[in-house]
Amino acid sequence: MPKLSPELLSVLRCPVTGSVLVQEGDELVTVTADESGNKLRYRIEDGIPLLLPPELQPATAAPADQADAGQHDAGPRHAAE
Repeated sequence: MPKLSPELLSVLRCPVTGSVLVQEGDELVTVTADESGNKLRYRIEDGIPLLLPPELQPATAAPADQADAGQHDAGPRHAAE
């Protein structure tokens, strides 16, 4: 995983705690812990940091080809249906 630029890291902050983030491999990790004492981790995919709060992150990351497969099988769903 390529390193994110220092300029980008200097402006990124944790959306939950506001903490500075540091890169560890293919993740960004908060410098300070949250109220539970945990350092939050955010994935980097294709060079893009995914800064979703933990409650909005998928429980398990499915491979891209599997995640896309289900989207093409069903048509759009509307409330009127």
